[in-house]
Amino acid sequence: MRRPLVFGIVVALAVGGVAAVAIGAAAGFGSDAAPQASSPPAPMPGSSDVVVRPVDGGSDFYAQFDDGLPSDPGFFPVAEWFASVTSEDEVRLDRSMGINTYVELTADSSLDLIAAAGMHAIPSVVEPGAAGLLVADEVDMWAGAGDGAWTGAYPGEGQVCEADAKCGYTILEELTRGVPPGLMTLANFGKGVAFWGTEEEAEPFLEYTDVVSADTYWFSDPNICGASEGGWGPGGGEELAVHECRIAANYGWTVEYVRSLVSPAGSRPVWAFVEVGRPFDDGSLPTVTGAQIRAAVWSSLIHGARGVIYFNHGFGDECGSENVLRSVCGDPIREDVTTLNRELETMAPTLNAPFVDGLVTVDGEADVAVKLVDDGFTLLAASTGTGAADVTFTSACSSATTAEVVGEGRSIPVVGGRFGDAFADPDTVHVYRLDGGTCGL
Repeated sequence: MRRPLVFGIVVALAVGGVAAVAIGAAAGFGSDAAPQASSPPAPMPGSSDVVVRPVDGGSDFYAQFDDGLPSDPGFFPVAEWFASVTSEDEVRLDRSMGINTYVELTADSSLDLIAAAGMHAIPSVVEPGAAGLLVADEVDMWAGAGDGAWTGAYPGEGQVCEADAKCGYTILEELTRGVPPGLMTLANFGKGVAFWGTEEEAEPFLEYTDVVSADTYWFSDPNICGASEGGWGPGGGEELAVHECRIAANYGWTVEYVRSLVSPAGSRPVWAFVEVGRPFDDGSLPTVTGAQIRAAVWSSLIHGARGVIYFNHGFGDECGSENVLRSVCGDPIREDVTTLNRELETMAPTLNAPFVDGLVTVDGEADVAVKLVDDGFTLLAASTGTGAADVTFTSACSSATTAEVVGEGRSIPVVGGRFGDAFADPDTVHVYRLDGGTCGL
């Protein structure tokens, strides 16, 4: 029987403004062999600076697990966090919004309903038909970076670590011991990994499971702009001004940083975590918009995220909900999120395709990732600035004559490998298709 995660604990255990939830499940590293780095990047003929890099874990990563997530290139995980699935109507609504996976479920949820809808579940207990196992949530925050003795208690149940030690590594080791072979495991982390711990303290947390994620809610966390949090990361040690903090580009920073902690490099997928409601009891904060959600997701994808998890709960305001996207609370964003998820579904083969690092340079405030797709390149680009910007892209491969702006019904001339475009605001995302060959890659 699933150990219930009481929603009251979410608010009571907020640490630095982030909801900390204990996952009480035995779990383990799902694959039989130790993780290996992806195939080494292949250089472009004639250039040592341009390399083809596989997606983290490799394109067939999920194929190694029993009854796991689909490994075909047309699947990209788009998940809800901690949902209740008790009726055909609920699962039908989620699927209509482009959700294909659940990460954690309420105790009364039905895996049969989920499977019948062609969807997937990663609950916090071993269950027949589940695609994986959620090991723990934010153990880096509520137990700390250390290998002290664990009492067996979770937050709200008493002292977690014996003798006031830190025991997060011990907890993960115990929870991952004896997991059924072939079952994929996932752990989500928080500010301990992202901000508070050193790299040496954070890295061991990522060694226990097959897939990892970290939740840093840049749009809605009342404390994240501080010097010890976002200021430690994108702020370089100084408190971030609001206009520098509450931007979509910082979600990409989180993914990039967590990826940098994975060893061997590129051996595990890192999934993004983006809020669609208000995770904090602070009515002074603005509610996240559909444009912000889209931009945060795309920034994460540009930086290598191999899945997306939506934090789908709202707390402390007039529109609190345990499932924002199903309720009236989601009315302002539901259409935007649905459109985004359909976009991810359509572009799944591109998202699962190799990266081409070093091919394109950027002049202006934008991030770019290049994908090697069929007989051309696809550029994923998102604003990194705090306002409008004109951006120029220059490719080391200049065979393309036009850049098709995917989904926008327009194209831009490419002259000598260079083209420019406008990014109207910090939430702007453009996807460009450059046909005309792949320079021998």
